[in-house]
Amino acid sequence: MAQEVNLEGKIVYKCEKCGWLYRRGKIAEKCQAWCEKHKSCNLEIAKYAIKIK
Repeated sequence: MAQEVNLEGKIVYKCEKCGWLYRRGKIAEKCQAWCEKHKSCNLEIAKYAIKIK
């Protein structure tokens, strides 16, 4: 299950395997499932990751 994280006052969701952050929990869970199964990142999922400045 993706972890809830407070980022600058907003709740975002973190893939516990690769650490990428997402605005939607479902996407973070998809990312985590992919990471666990394939031991890699999926670019179709990762394109939804939050870009941190």
